[in-house]
Amino acid sequence: MILHKGEVLFHQGDERPFLYHIKSGLFKVTRLHKNGNMVLFNILYPGETVPHHSLITPKETHGTATALMQSEVELIPAQDWYRELRENPEKPLEVALLLQEKVRFMQQRLDHLTVGTPAERLELLTKWLSEYAHGVPLTDYLTQEEIGQLIGVRRETINRLLHQRKE
Repeated sequence: MILHKGEVLFHQGDERPFLYHIKSGLFKVTRLHKNGNMVLFNILYPGETVPHHSLITPKETHGTATALMQSEVELIPAQDWYRELRENPEKPLEVALLLQEKVRFMQQRLDHLTVGTPAERLELLTKWLSEYAHGVPLTDYLTQEEIGQLIGVRRETINRLLHQRKE
């Protein structure tokens, strides 16, 4: 399945009959809280099978995944996935490796959040995402607010940092 920038892979609260293997592209995952705050809390990248919290048992989706660029996704029928998990002795190891990779990614993201200055954090985020964005500038697919949420600073700080980069 091909999704274009802005198209939704799944919505918060969906109980879809599929898991998704990201073959190419990037997705942002946002969550709408009861108080109306929309928070970007994850980036999905090639090689991931999602939702992560449904790799062993089904659960409604925690957020909304929106394509940041043209992306290719393989739909995996959930019934087939869970049946194979029960019947194939190699499948649980595959799931464990997928979860291990995500934990390592989250450790890297936490490291990036604890680096000294906001400028250094922005540089690390830009460098990491450039591996998947194929030369598309960060601000072409994420807003300043979203970039700030990913590196733990306010939108105004991102605005200032981006202007300093251009000078």
